[in-house]
Amino acid sequence: MWKESNNTLEKTFTFKNFSEAFAFMSRVAMIAEKLDHHPNWSNVYNKVTIQLQTHSAGNTVTALDRKFAKMVDDL
Repeated sequence: MWKESNNTLEKTFTFKNFSEAFAFMSRVAMIAEKLDHHPNWSNVYNKVTIQLQTHSAGNTVTALDRKFAKMVDDL
């Protein structure tokens, strides 16, 4: 479930290992390029945390962030 706080949508995904986490990040990168909307994210071994906000809208959560989040969830 995505959590919205402090003008950011955030979710942490957990995988079996680093390879699965990295493969997920590669798929998310394709979404980012398609939408021309790039997340703040981090990866530590099998966990990937994604934070979304629209910088051009004053660092707030917009419809674009919600669309991005849905596309990630649909992977």
